[in-house]
Amino acid sequence: MKLTTVMTGALLAALAASPALAQTYKAPRNSDGRPDLSGAWTNATITPLERPTQYGERLVLTREETATLEGARADQVAHGNRNTDPNSVYDPKAACDVRGFSEAGCGYNAGWTDPGTLVMRVGGQPRTSFITSPANGRVPPRIPGAPAPRLQATGDESGGGRERAGANDNPEGRSAPERCLFSFGNISGPVMTPSLYNNNYQIVQSRDSVAIVTEMVHDVRVVRLNGAPRTDGVRQYFGDSVGRYEGETLVVETTGFHPSQNFRGSSPNLKVIERFTRTGPDALLYQFTVDDPAVWATRWGGEYEFKRGEGVYEYACHEGNYGLMNILSGARDEEQRARAAK
Repeated sequence: MKLTTVMTGALLAALAASPALAQTYKAPRNSDGRPDLSGAWTNATITPLERPTQYGERLVLTREETATLEGARADQVAHGNRNTDPNSVYDPKAACDVRGFSEAGCGYNAGWTDPGTLVMRVGGQPRTSFITSPANGRVPPRIPGAPAPRLQATGDESGGGRERAGANDNPEGRSAPERCLFSFGNISGPVMTPSLYNNNYQIVQSRDSVAIVTEMVHDVRVVRLNGAPRTDGVRQYFGDSVGRYEGETLVVETTGFHPSQNFRGSSPNLKVIERFTRTGPDALLYQFTVDDPAVWATRWGGEYEFKRGEGVYEYACHEGNYGLMNILSGARDEEQRARAAK
């Protein structure tokens, strides 16, 4: 099915307005004659998925705004790498709001994060958000009667985040990221959005498939080329991704998401369409459309550019995973205290 049949006119217009689409760069070809998307890439940036409300419908930052935001992040990183200062203006207990165009966050822990230091640029334009449609750059409101965000062990805290009853009874009750099954947030996608660190990827292409390797937890999403969606009812991690090449672009449609995954409070009917297009020797345009009529009345989407990365490094999640052990042991201690109190 062609992408144009599932995208709204407004979204197509928003994406077509991108200067990255107007250029005429032609990617080198691999041995199959397809555009070469392979290699290491990174989407590290301080630009958020959703646009801060103060920018309204403005997609592009001014030069002065960009300099201020990037300067604030550079200061935050420098502060996080200094010796502890009890008189610091940074709140040591502040949350790590590094991707909300905030000038503070992470406190003394900023040095342990690596979300990026630059505003995301698309075709040279410094962007206020990844989302380009709707025009306000924000996820549309949920429709009346939409199912409540699922409470399964999800890596996307934006989908509800409430703790379920019995969550501390067994390891299986904790979130999948705490169990090192996949990463926090939605870094592996789809939609692929950056996290606090490890925003590195590797794309490997073959004749029949494309593998997208994520540094965080070493998640691997395999895109089957020129096939059909699964019909056996199996819902796998990261969904069932089917791709095809349209000229310079790899188009990927993903459905059938695993019940443990929940993107922005989506339902099991979620469909995500992604487009990967080389726009320069060191740039890869990534565009996405989110379609879930059970949750949002309109499709929404956006774009950003991957930059050429240095590689994918080891991520040892299980080693030293004291958090999961301590949560469960703490719950057992609470149970013993409760029995003793009776």
